[in-house]
Amino acid sequence: MTGEPIIDEAERIAERKGWVIDTRPLRVVAYRRMWLGNGISFFGFQFTSVAVPVEMFAITKSSAWVGLLGVAALVPLLIFGLWGGAAADVVDRRRLLLASSMLAWLATLGLLVQALLGAESPVLLLALVAVQSAAFAVSSPARQAIIPRIVPAGLVPAANTLGFTTTTAGGVLGPLAAGLIFGAYGTSAGITVAYAVDALLFAITFWATYRLPPIPPIVPAADERRPTAGLRGIADGLHFLTTKPVLVLSFGVDIVAMMFALPRALFPEVAQDRFGGGWAVGWLYSAIAIGSLLGGLTSGWIGRVKRQGVALVIAVVGWGVAIGFSGLARSLWLMILLLAVAGAADLVSSVYRQSILQTFAPDRLRGRLQGVFTVVVAGGPRLGDLRAGATAELTGATGSWAGGGFLAAGLAAVLAVTFPALLRYRPQSDASAGSPEEDRTVPPAAEPGADR
Repeated sequence: MTGEPIIDEAERIAERKGWVIDTRPLRVVAYRRMWLGNGISFFGFQFTSVAVPVEMFAITKSSAWVGLLGVAALVPLLIFGLWGGAAADVVDRRRLLLASSMLAWLATLGLLVQALLGAESPVLLLALVAVQSAAFAVSSPARQAIIPRIVPAGLVPAANTLGFTTTTAGGVLGPLAAGLIFGAYGTSAGITVAYAVDALLFAITFWATYRLPPIPPIVPAADERRPTAGLRGIADGLHFLTTKPVLVLSFGVDIVAMMFALPRALFPEVAQDRFGGGWAVGWLYSAIAIGSLLGGLTSGWIGRVKRQGVALVIAVVGWGVAIGFSGLARSLWLMILLLAVAGAADLVSSVYRQSILQTFAPDRLRGRLQGVFTVVVAGGPRLGDLRAGATAELTGATGSWAGGGFLAAGLAAVLAVTFPALLRYRPQSDASAGSPEEDRTVPPAAEPGADR
């Protein structure tokens, strides 16, 4: 069977009513497998994402060292994110995703081995995090650039919402499960178990990626320059980006939101000082994802919004305000509630940022622009970790957490008003979105449902 019935049906449905999450992209077999594999593997990764900062804090007793994990992750993102995006435009995206996922898995095994050996080396932790980050920097542009090739343009926002919702479900359950592990086994043994669970579940992503159809690069027209994975290819992508103020501003507000308002590096310290540690750290790491999950499950309205730029700005401002008030909370459950509100806002902003990029850029540039997107979206939180940890040394955890949230909300509003291109943005119609002239040249193996 081909994917044509799915495409025809998507085009016939002009507007989907209701608030329940749109599941139509799951009718595409290739997307459904990718969605399932990514969701399960991301659940496993949450064990590592909690265990690494907990282990670092246990070794050093310093939030500043925890913040340095952000630097260790940021540098490889800057180096390999742009290159990975350029590579995704010149090689088969499925093969690139398989190779980079293998590297990430080896880094996870390294974390497990050092925990079993009791190395207790903060420098080794930083190095292994850097390797994981390099692998993510290469795999993420390819993974995201695949989506517009396997689902119809009109379903790209719904596909992104499903992906974000599933990963945030993992972001809820993973940290909670990690918190239970730490409560049951203690810090030292809990860290080892957490790494082992991640290494085991990571195999799911290999299966999902292996079952994808080939996603070869689209051959450019005779009057277009063939893309390369070198500096020239990266420069072409950056040049396109600089000519599109909407994309630049969407990246800008995200950097502001993550750099100034992400309190993640403070969770181990706050959990210990305010709430006695133990399972509280799992709830803090889960709270934002809980809100994102609830936001995703009630996201049927997202695809119907026409003023997507305005919605993006409102979501970013809402994120900052909610983070600011959560930093002032002295009750664990109030803090979790406010972090959940921030997570719902983050889900909305994430969907619009990703959808704007995927439908705005032609396929021949999607990999490179996704590389920039990876650097921004994944690099911003790393800068946020560094900022939060360093500021906490000067102002304390409360000042770093609450002050950063309110500052991010104000800066995002000022940026949007000063440069109003984003506020004026409306998505293209389905008929013109996603560069259909190029999409029609996709080889049959890469069409939706071709691997049935």
